[in-house]
Amino acid sequence: MGRVLIIGCGGVASVAIQKCCQNSAVFEEIMIASRTKEKCDALREKLEGRTDTKITTARIDADDKDAVAALIQQYKPDLVMNIALPYQDLTIMEACLACGVNYMDTANYEPEDTSDPAWRAVYDRRCREEGFSAYFDYSWQWAYRKKFEEAGITALLGSGFDPGVTQAYCAYALKHVFDEIETIDILDCNGGDHGYAFATNFNPEINLREVSAPGSYWENGHWVEVPAMSIRRTYDFDQVGRKDMYLLHHEEIESLAKNIPGVKRIRFFMTFGQSYLDHMRCLEDVGMLSTTPILYEGKEIVPIQFLKALLPDPASLGPRTKGKTNIGCIFTGKKDGKQKTYYLYNVCDHQACYKEVGSQAISYTTGVPAMIGAMMLLTGKWNKPGVYTVEEFDPDPYMEALNRWGLPWQESDKPVLVE
Repeated sequence: MGRVLIIGCGGVASVAIQKCCQNSAVFEEIMIASRTKEKCDALREKLEGRTDTKITTARIDADDKDAVAALIQQYKPDLVMNIALPYQDLTIMEACLACGVNYMDTANYEPEDTSDPAWRAVYDRRCREEGFSAYFDYSWQWAYRKKFEEAGITALLGSGFDPGVTQAYCAYALKHVFDEIETIDILDCNGGDHGYAFATNFNPEINLREVSAPGSYWENGHWVEVPAMSIRRTYDFDQVGRKDMYLLHHEEIESLAKNIPGVKRIRFFMTFGQSYLDHMRCLEDVGMLSTTPILYEGKEIVPIQFLKALLPDPASLGPRTKGKTNIGCIFTGKKDGKQKTYYLYNVCDHQACYKEVGSQAISYTTGVPAMIGAMMLLTGKWNKPGVYTVEEFDPDPYMEALNRWGLPWQESDKPVLVE
C-alpha cells in the first residue's frame, strides 16, 4: 500500500520499524536512514526473511535539509517518518515541503543549542507572551501550517505515547464519554528496574532537559509555572503499585489546551525514584546538563552530549529491565448534565516487549504509536492538509489499532483522582 522513508535507527525507531514490518500489508516498502548506516544494515539483516516488507537502507545527515530532500527525491516515499532527534524536526519538515511528501514525528521541536541568539530572541518573547519557559514547544512547527495546507500534504506531530496516545485518549473521551471535559491529568508511570545506578529510558539529552526544566500546567486559560520537581503526588498504579510522581511541563498540554473546548485544567505527572532525582540534581549542579558548548583541552564539547556518551544507551536496557509501565489520562467533566470521572490507560510489560522486539517498554510504547500514526496517514483514515496533533483527528481508528498492535487500553469509571 505504501512506501515509507524512516529517519532514525535508535531504540524507538527500531521498535517502529519492526512493527511496520509486522504490518507489511500497509508498509510494503521502507527505507531506514540514519547517520550510522551500519545500524540500519544490521536491523535490515535481522528482519529479512521474517517480513514481506521490502527494506533498503541509506546514510543521511538529518541536519542537512538539502541532503534529506535529495534522499526523498531519490526514494520517492509516500511518507517520511521522523524518528530521529527533535532538533531535526524543522529540517525534515522543510525537506518534505520541498518534495511534496507527508511528514510525521514523535516529539515536538527543540533546539540543540539553547544559547543560539536567533532562537533565544524568539524563545524569550514566547516566555513573556505564553507564560512557560520550557525549551520545547509547538510554535515552530505550527508556523508551517499554511505551507503544508497550500502544498496539499499533512504533517502529523507527536505520534508517540505522550504525546500521541494520550491525545487520542482525550479525543476519544470527548467523542464517546463526555459532553464537556473539565480537567485532564496525564500520568506516566514507569515501574521498571534496569539495575543501573543511573540511566535514562530514552535519549538522555532530551530526557534530562525535560525533567530539569520548571514544571507548568494549564489552568483557567493560562499557564502556571512552578520550580522543577516542586509538586509531588503519590498514586497507586494498576499492576505497578504506589509511586511518587512529579508535575512536569509536557508538550501535549499546549495542544490540548487549544483543542479541547472549555477545559479548565491540564496537568502532566511522571514517576521518578529518589536515586534518579539525586543523580540528576548532582549532575545539574556541576553543569553536566548544560547545552552550551565549552572548551576542554582545546576542543569544543557540549556537556550534556558528553554525559550522553557516558550513560548506558537506552536501546541496551531491554534485557535488563523488569516490571511494567502504566500511562494514561484521568478525566473529570459532565455527561448529560451530571458530573463524571473516567480513566483511560495502558499497562505495558518490559519483559514482554523485549521478547517481542528486543526493547524495553519505554521504546515500545513510543515506537508502536509511531507506526500507527504512519498507518493512519498511509491508509487515508487521517487525511487533511496542514500541520496537526493527534487529537485533531478521529480517534476511533487509532484506538482500534492500539488494541490490535500491542498497546491495549483499559478503562475505569471510578478512578482515584489526583488531589
